[in-house]
Amino acid sequence: MITTNSSSHSTVSGRPGDRSPAPTRAVNEGLAPVLQPSTAYGAPTANDAARRARRPRVTDFYGRYGNPTVQAFADAVAELEGAEAGTCFSSGMGAISSVVLALCSAGDHIVTQRQSFSGTRQLFGQVCPRFGIDVTFVDGTDPKAWAGAVEPGRTKVVFAETPSNPTLELVDLNAIGALSGGPVTVVDSTMATPLLQQPIRHGVDLVLHSATKALSGHNDATLGVVVGDKTLINEVWGYGIIQGCSASPFDAWNGLRGLKTLSLRVNHQNEAALTLAELLEARPEVERVYHPGLESHPEHELAGRQMSGGGGSVTFDLVGGHEAAQTFVEALDLATLAPSLGGPDTLVNHPASMTHAAMTPEQRAEVGIGDGQIRLSVGLEPTEEIVADVQGALDGPGVEPA
Repeated sequence: MITTNSSSHSTVSGRPGDRSPAPTRAVNEGLAPVLQPSTAYGAPTANDAARRARRPRVTDFYGRYGNPTVQAFADAVAELEGAEAGTCFSSGMGAISSVVLALCSAGDHIVTQRQSFSGTRQLFGQVCPRFGIDVTFVDGTDPKAWAGAVEPGRTKVVFAETPSNPTLELVDLNAIGALSGGPVTVVDSTMATPLLQQPIRHGVDLVLHSATKALSGHNDATLGVVVGDKTLINEVWGYGIIQGCSASPFDAWNGLRGLKTLSLRVNHQNEAALTLAELLEARPEVERVYHPGLESHPEHELAGRQMSGGGGSVTFDLVGGHEAAQTFVEALDLATLAPSLGGPDTLVNHPASMTHAAMTPEQRAEVGIGDGQIRLSVGLEPTEEIVADVQGALDGPGVEPA
């Protein structure tokens, strides 16, 4: 089994999201990050105003261009990922769409995986073709499929998501990193956080997160963040301000607060999720369990090489399909039926009727999402309480054993 050791991948000691106080700082300096809500900033001279207007990721010109609190959050995530620079957006999908549309034009080509978050799948399957951008979908778990789908000179972006949402399949980061130098390689690392894996260390160009999830970690901020090479980040930022999906300073402020407890939350959620996954494997009501920490996971060995924990979510297929899934989620007492993850509350999601409802049954089957599939994202409650809640729901009437 892979073990959780968040500190092994962190580049920041002390408090993630803020530099440790230097000895020369004044003793009365505030320990909490500053919230700067201003949407516009005065300039002392016309020349200074002109310089600000032309500066990438400027934080003292106009709110759509940048904000000090927002940039502080982006810088903190970049430090955790070992990246040169970062920029923020109003959501994870704002980050993904800005990356894709900043780097691709009509006639260009993208390679991505079939197994991905529903919004990402819609962007690549429906939006990109409308703009004349061709997309090839591959089996993300096959390292050779990625290189085989790249068209030299035409493929501009290779986009991977690992672990995938909701089936928690893994992409070989070394295989993606080896493609850099041609297309821009991008990894959505939302399900892992920078404490469990750092794709840039494997040669990947850009890493992004739906920071709404574990990075902010309290279900009170909607954010996306992209980190990587400074030149690429400036290019993505430039498109983002035209698209108008700038992040809220209030959400970034909450995000900075969340980063301070990231390692504590990730450690607990990883350990609890693995405990739950092992329990579920022994239940006759469950057909299959998906979690990289399980030896039964097809990419378990890969997880041990590129991750320091399996993540805080566990996905499983119930015997009995949609009816069994509905009965199970309604029998839960502690867990809340809601479409998110990584926060302090244990959340349960039925992908077929919630996050992936826009897909046809055939499309869901193609990516391994059945009618009886459940994604449970562990919160910060005591592990024994989460386990008892799941066991009680499985023991209730209507969830049939195999």
